Order: sequence, then structure tokens, then C-alpha cells
Amino acid sequence: MAIRENFSNADLDRWLNENRIDEIECLVPDLTGVARGKILPRAKFTEDRGMRLAESVLGMTVTGEAPDSEEYSAIISENDFDMELLADPTTVVPVPWAEESNRTAQVIHDCYFEDGRLVDFAPRSVLRRVRELYAEEGWTPVVAPELEFYLIAQNTDPDIPLTPPVGRSGRAETSRQHYSIEAVNEFDPVFEDVYNWCEAMELDVDTLIHEIGAGQMEINFLHGDPLDLADNVFYFKRAMREAALRHNMYATFMAKPMANEPGSAMHIHQSIIDRKSGRNIFSNLDGSASERFRHYIGGLQKYLPAAMSFLAPYVNSYRRLVRHSAAPINLRWGRDNRTVGIRVPRSTPDNRRIENRVIGADANPYVAMAVTLACGYNGLKDKIEPTAESTTSGYASHHDLPRSMSDALARLAEAPQLAQVLGERFTTVYRIVKELEYEEFMQVISPWEREHLLLHV
Repeated sequence: MAIRENFSNADLDRWLNENRIDEIECLVPDLTGVARGKILPRAKFTEDRGMRLAESVLGMTVTGEAPDSEEYSAIISENDFDMELLADPTTVVPVPWAEESNRTAQVIHDCYFEDGRLVDFAPRSVLRRVRELYAEEGWTPVVAPELEFYLIAQNTDPDIPLTPPVGRSGRAETSRQHYSIEAVNEFDPVFEDVYNWCEAMELDVDTLIHEIGAGQMEINFLHGDPLDLADNVFYFKRAMREAALRHNMYATFMAKPMANEPGSAMHIHQSIIDRKSGRNIFSNLDGSASERFRHYIGGLQKYLPAAMSFLAPYVNSYRRLVRHSAAPINLRWGRDNRTVGIRVPRSTPDNRRIENRVIGADANPYVAMAVTLACGYNGLKDKIEPTAESTTSGYASHHDLPRSMSDALARLAEAPQLAQVLGERFTTVYRIVKELEYEEFMQVISPWEREHLLLHV
């Protein structure tokens, strides 16, 4: 979608005409990354040039509940005011799985208050805010996400554990098939649809691989602007879920969908370009790593523990972050070392980058991009020095990260510097919503408790 960087509303109208679009899905990513909004006929969309939606859609739990507290109501009013939604013309893409007889487009909208200000607690607004902080320093952040997910057999009973789906061979995977081409080929019909749809939507997807888990895949995106890439991930998730349903299976981005399989991550590679020189600020002129490279890592190490409720946003997220589960439990950094939380891949000096490996696939891509850049930004501004490079396996190291949602929320409250970068009001809304989600979860009795406590205590 980057090729439409300067798309105007006139360009949008021309695109809609050229593609003979009949209706528009007007989308707003909520706190979970779910698409909210309305579907409008083409004529209504063009006539109104926007629509309204209640503020509360940006402050709901994953179960659709809204917090009831004075702190929350001071930001999102009990009156549930309307937001003004305006389409971002650069985001228009077709809905390639829609019926041919009813050509449909989807457009991501930004949220505004009545006085014209961006709604500061909208996830897309938060990423815009952080990106602007970089621009004020003369920097351009560049990111490349790698998104893991599982294909699983359809299961409508939440009490029954999930299982891998049946592939073309008529059999389900029962063993680890890391990087197996044949294992990916088992699901060729699904991925043919996905690649065709991504091409139609102009998403810059790159490599598809089979990950460690049974039915676990990974899709890589080409590097680019953080907002563009967050939009791409948002659209890809919609396409992937739809393609899986077309082939009688589910695609899930849960961090830990199956007990005996590894969890799914969203690794984000990041580098910073100086706008004046066009050079990567992580490298000196002689090709060596710069002070800013170290300071960025230092910022990640200092602030990621406080940021984990954004990057591991559900109680399930912390089931992934356990020892010897192919996920980091530490904030060590190292070159070409996949066992640490902060990896520096092998690259040329121009392409020197830092990979954040602690983020879950269940994280909202807009929030995840904003938060990891915010941690690095604080490191750059405060010139935070990192620890010494780790040259050994980090899987046996001590836990540097929160081990539960309650721990993560407590650490967030102790990091006002992070809230200042992301926005105080957004951080407050997010924290209160997550506290309510955790309270809801604590009311559920799990099978483990019934199994081991019912007659034994």
C-alpha cells in the first residue's frame, strides 16, 4: 500500500470507479486489533465522506464489556459520545473474498473528536503519535514484522482442546515439522488463496515458512513505514482467517493455542534512518555499531518489562513466555542469537537492525509497533546503556519479563516515562480495560483446577 502514499480523496474516488466498487467496509481497529465500523453503499460513502461511531468501541474488553469507573469515565464519557471517522485514502484495498456480484472495498478510518483532534486513545492514533516524535528528531523508523500463527481443526466447543487440521494427504500433523516444505504444501489450497488475496490487496508479504509447532506457520513482511506495516498485518489477519474458513479450518493468532506446542510471536525488526543523510543511525561511517544502536537496545531492555501488557495483552499470552518453549523469557541481547529477547540479525552496516522477539502474535499490531518504538525512543533520548552482549543460550537464564497479566499491569503503573510517550489517556484506558479482562478471567474455573483440586485438597 506504500505506493499510494500521497493518495487523496480524489484518487480514492477514481480507484473506486476503476474497480467498480459497490460497497465499502469502513474499518476502525479497536484495542484488540479487531475491525469495528460500518458497511456503506458506495453512494452513501462518497456523499458523507465519513461517519460516526461511539467512543466506547475503543475502550472495550475482548468480551465486549466496558469498565465502570470514574477514572475510565473521565476519558470515555458515560454519555458515549460519537467520534468522527475519516477514511485514510492510502489504505483502500479490495475485499477479494467478497462475492463477484457485489464488489467490496475496505478502508481504514482514523478517529477524530468533534473539534478535529485525533482521538488519542485510538490505537492507530498512538502509532501516529510515536512516529511523529521520531520525525521531530529528524528520524524515520523502519520496521519489518514476522507473524506466526496456527492452522487448526475447526472446533466449536471451547472446553475441547484444539488440534492441528487435516491437510491434503488426509492426515493431521503429529510431529514437529520446522521449515518443512512438504508440511506447508499440505495446505497449498489455503495459501494459494492467501497469496492471491494479498496480491490483490497490495500487501508486501514476503516469505512463508512452516514454524516449529504442528500446523504452525510464519509469514514475513517486507520492511517499511510502521503505520503501513501495521495496516498490512491488520489486513493479513482478516485475509488469513477468511482463507482458513473457506477450507474448513481456523487460523488463530492466539499466543498459545495448544498446550504441548510452542507459542506464536510477532517479531518486529526495527532500524532508524536519519532523514537528512538517509543513513542508518545504528551504524557509524566506518560500519561499526553506533552509540545510538546501543542506546536503542538499552531502551528496550529498560522499558519492555513495563510494556508487556501491551505486547502480551491476554492471560493466555503468558503461557507462551515460559522456559524452553522457543520463546524468550529474558531481555538479553546478542548477535544472531534466537534464544534472547533482543536479537541483532547478521546484516550489512546499512541494514543493521534490532529484532524484538518478546511480542506475541495476539498483540494489536498498531500498539505493538508504537510500544517497541517508544521503548527504543526513550533509550535514544536518555542514552541508556545496554548490558553486555550475550553469547550463550538465554533459555536457561532468569526471567526478566512479567510472568502474568497482573504482574505486567503492576509494572506498567511504575513506568510513567512510557505513558508520556504513548499518551497518558491511552495508557489509562488500556490499563483499566486489561484490569477488567483479568477480573473476568479470574471468575472462570479451569479444567486443571477441577482435575487436580476437586478431590485432592
